[in-house]
Amino acid sequence: MSEPTIALVTGANKGIGYEIAAGLGALGWRIGVGARDEQRRETAVEKLRAAGIDAFGVPLNVTDDESVSAAAELIADHAGGLDVLVNNAAITGGSPQIPTTLASATVRAVVETNVIGVIRVTNAMLPMLRASASPRIVNMSSSAGSLALQTTPDIDMGPVPTAYLASKTFLNAVTIQYVKELSDTNILINSGCPGFTATDLNGFRGVRTPQQGAAIAIHLATLPDDGPTGGFFDDAGTVPW
Repeated sequence: MSEPTIALVTGANKGIGYEIAAGLGALGWRIGVGARDEQRRETAVEKLRAAGIDAFGVPLNVTDDESVSAAAELIADHAGGLDVLVNNAAITGGSPQIPTTLASATVRAVVETNVIGVIRVTNAMLPMLRASASPRIVNMSSSAGSLALQTTPDIDMGPVPTAYLASKTFLNAVTIQYVKELSDTNILINSGCPGFTATDLNGFRGVRTPQQGAAIAIHLATLPDDGPTGGFFDDAGTVPW
């Protein structure tokens, strides 16, 4: 029998992240459940295992260098490598967030998690991903970060918090740079938008279920070797940058 595909999903203890872990685990993959909160992390692992999924907990604070390094060591020791990384962990920074009153501390906190956290985790996991036969990186973004959509007349992006919106634009730019640097590898790297999903991130105001929101990440994580890289996608297809 072939070895199972190993995936790490950050922010996987609840919401979209949990459903990504559940969806990939249902394929027979071994899933690292990355999360800061020990109790929520272990509860998620237990729930996934009860559903027949090979899941293990990964203590992970994406804003902390030591935590991320320890997570990489744990995955190497516990699973022997990594094939797929789903950077899902994110925060909004709270509301309201309008530019003229936005606190710089809020911007720093949001970018630290939503952008620098992705860079920190990705770089820590890259040695294992480089060794994989079919590595994938999925960065969970948002169409709210699309500059094209933001500047298209008659398109209302809604009351999206400024720092959060800008962090997703920033993340998309970072994703493109990873694609360029790693163009000589077999790593497929894409951004995915889950749509307006009801989670605690938005006070459960979304219109999609977490399972629906997870679908794009599952799709991008399971792309064939000749699949796209350097794209921005949602369930309907390509999202403009």
